[in-house]
Amino acid sequence: MSAVAVKYPEIKALGAEVLSVSTDSRFTHKIWQETELSQMVPGGVPYPMLSDQGGRVGTAYGVYDEEAGVDIRGRFLIDPDGVIQAMEVLTPPVGRNVSELIRQLKAYQHNRATGEVLPSGWQPGKPTLKPGPDLAGKVWKVWKPENAF
Repeated sequence: MSAVAVKYPEIKALGAEVLSVSTDSRFTHKIWQETELSQMVPGGVPYPMLSDQGGRVGTAYGVYDEEAGVDIRGRFLIDPDGVIQAMEVLTPPVGRNVSELIRQLKAYQHNRATGEVLPSGWQPGKPTLKPGPDLAGKVWKVWKPENAF
């Protein structure tokens, strides 16, 4: 959460919004914000921290662990039409990658604007693929594996 908070201005500049959702109460969020998050990021987390007590939101997104009573950590990229375009769910030992979140956000926005397909590891300025009959069997001419890195 703190890494996302640091990159929040960049995410907002891309026209996206961040919502944090957990089964913790709003009071727990307030205490965590005041005692922990504000120590990592000046002013704490600048985006809403929402309470999902009972797991209704987590259930809808397939991340609620009913036995443990918690939402499993995940992130979802939802387009302006309300369609989930990407999701990542990780167990607690491994954190999510905010740079990858931003890369994917830029890639989905580029695809939405142009219809172009963005290959593995795509970054702005790297080759894209223009779907169509002329591309079939010729992707190798346009895209090389080294473009993924």
